[in-house]
Amino acid sequence: MKKILILPLLAFLFLSGCSSGDGDDTPDPTNDDDPVVVDKSQNLLATGASANDLLSNVNFDRLLVEIGYVRGFRPTAQTMTNFVQYIQEHTFKQDIEIEYLELDSPGEEDLTLQEIADLEAENRTAYNDSTTLAVYIYFADAPSEGDDEDEGLVTLGAVYRNTSMVIFQRTLQTLAGRSLTITNTDVETATLNHEFGHLFGLVDIGTVPVNDHEDPDAPNHCVVDGCLMQAQLTFGSPAARALVSNADKALVSACSLSGQSVLGMLEANAARNMAIVPVLDAECILDLQNNGGR
Repeated sequence: MKKILILPLLAFLFLSGCSSGDGDDTPDPTNDDDPVVVDKSQNLLATGASANDLLSNVNFDRLLVEIGYVRGFRPTAQTMTNFVQYIQEHTFKQDIEIEYLELDSPGEEDLTLQEIADLEAENRTAYNDSTTLAVYIYFADAPSEGDDEDEGLVTLGAVYRNTSMVIFQRTLQTLAGRSLTITNTDVETATLNHEFGHLFGLVDIGTVPVNDHEDPDAPNHCVVDGCLMQAQLTFGSPAARALVSNADKALVSACSLSGQSVLGMLEANAARNMAIVPVLDAECILDLQNNGGR
């Protein structure tokens, strides 16, 4: 009788030991629980490094823009419509998706560039994937470190990597609120379009100028009066021109847009019955076309 009991038990143990799956540590590609390694390296390059990829469809034919915004500081729907139209006008990207990522406030009185980059590393979910190029834009609820609101020296936005930029949304809303003629959408659109122009490689920051139109006193900006990329937009704000990482000086903003200068230009355009938000001039458009743009 004992043998009759032991043999079935041995057979059960043998079959269990040979069962596929148990004891197999090989990752199962069909198992959603297996960790997915995301390659972020191509989204951590210098400003302008992805200019051709943004402008042309050679390597990427789809654009994904992730809008990370602190609760209560989301850009207006009209701003995003204007922004998509701007991209479609100057690039061959027609398949453009906007994703919104609502975030908690970091609880900071102001933000350094390194802190902004750290928040991106913590919250960003969209990275280049196959033929999709991903861009991350953070709408902050705190001003840039070094702003002087009493003197009107405030920063509206900054670019710091090839697919990364920040909009200081609280500062922007405060500035727009002081004008009787300019709306949040006007300032948001001007800021987004200008900073994205730098991601396009303007001026001479990844897209080589066909003709010389870079301001000698303000690198990476246009000297042509009335252009969206003109240098005067960055004047007046020492904080804007010096927005760097205090931690290790590794991150430097290629452009930090001065609030008072932007507001002044928009109000001047409105007073002259011109289009409130400036557009790219012929030289900047020629540069983009020469680097794969429309």
